[in-house]
Amino acid sequence: MDIVSVLAEAAAAPKAPNLWGALGCALAYSGALFATVDSFADLLLADGDTPDGRLSPALRLKIGSKLAAAAITVVAAGLVLALDSNWFALTALTIVFIVLAGIAAIVLVRHRAHRATSAAVSSEYDATSTG
Repeated sequence: MDIVSVLAEAAAAPKAPNLWGALGCALAYSGALFATVDSFADLLLADGDTPDGRLSPALRLKIGSKLAAAAITVVAAGLVLALDSNWFALTALTIVFIVLAGIAAIVLVRHRAHRATSAAVSSEYDATSTG
């Protein structure tokens, strides 16, 4: 009976979070954040790499694969942290990832809106100056 009570106590005792696992997941989150921001930068720098202003299929594939890899990495790292019951690291890393990716997305949207506005003003100016 002594072995059964020892095993029951060991199973009921809360485990300390695995700090090495949290560090590995933090590195995975940072890599995913880098891939996300890099794909947004590709969108900003492309500026319509074909003559009609659209993105080429190769560039769309490159950007999509970076975003897919980032999503897979974040989900996998989140699952590892959740299975390890490291809720603090999971919450902190997820909040930081969402905030920084959100800031990058806002920059992307503002740049696109500014580019569209300046293109409209430029085309209006060209129409009035030639006629």
